[in-house]
Amino acid sequence: MAYVPAFSITPELLLKVEEIASFRERIQGATITPAWIPALQKDSRSRNGHASTAIEGNPLTLEQVRNLESGHEIPETQPRAKREILNYFASLRYVEKRAKKTRIVHEDLFELHRLMAVGVMDQGDAGRYRSIPVRVGKHFPPPPQEVSGLMFELLEWWNRESVKLSPVLSSAILHYRFEAIHPFADGNGRTGRALALWELFRRGFDTHHIFSVDEFYWENRPEYYRQLDAVRKAGEDLTAWLEYVAEGLRQTLQRTWLRVQSLNTESGARLVLKPKQEELLNLLRDSGGAEPQLIWKSLGISRQWAMDLLHPLLEAGVVERIGGKKTGRYILKPRARS
Repeated sequence: MAYVPAFSITPELLLKVEEIASFRERIQGATITPAWIPALQKDSRSRNGHASTAIEGNPLTLEQVRNLESGHEIPETQPRAKREILNYFASLRYVEKRAKKTRIVHEDLFELHRLMAVGVMDQGDAGRYRSIPVRVGKHFPPPPQEVSGLMFELLEWWNRESVKLSPVLSSAILHYRFEAIHPFADGNGRTGRALALWELFRRGFDTHHIFSVDEFYWENRPEYYRQLDAVRKAGEDLTAWLEYVAEGLRQTLQRTWLRVQSLNTESGARLVLKPKQEELLNLLRDSGGAEPQLIWKSLGISRQWAMDLLHPLLEAGVVERIGGKKTGRYILKPRARS
């Protein structure tokens, strides 16, 4: 029996897909130096890793996750929390290396789940479909004897039918259906969100892998779970879920576009940033601006070093100073929308 997702294309969904396409086109057409792409990818991996594990209760901060991504040790942290992050990075590398794989099979999912869940499962085995019944809130996923067949149907749909839809829709459908089946005893949330990213990569939607969609879900976890549950209450009608995921992707691309814009100078010249300048821009973007003292304390550098980093950014029109001599602060310079 084939899997056939049920949904309607509403005006709201069409509008969101059009806005997503517009932001994606801007990002693809932006002038970004190749030297910056790895930095963008690194930041996206950290943000996705932090958000996807935080949804499941991981207590590490984004800064701690960034340190782990850079290969640095984190003092006095919980071993399991650290392992979950490192597992996520390994899983994401697995997906990125297979971004062009045209046919996904059970063994691909087993390996992805093994990388994601090894050493951090509360029940069951990593890399094997569950042999026990599970409960997710008030939802009871299909019994274990049905899991393999349902996953076969989902993989067939993914490999054959999903290409007929926009990747915005197919990734959202894959995300929900995987979570509904809940094929593993543990670690399904992180794995399902990784599969949704895999579909975006596979379809060439996120060519440079610089989108961190999972942040949208993490920022309002109750709403994320409510939207998943709402599909079941709607008799498996995915329409509202597709609108919700599309809004998340729209916001993600809007943020990415603003972030890319901050990397371009007013003159259009390409500015290759030093690692500490990258950290500085991340700080200004995430905080909405910062006083000089906060900058050098947050970056762990001297006042003079901070000013040496700021001067090229000020001259290029990427950063500006606002306020008085004693109350002044630095912000990312607002840019007109293209």
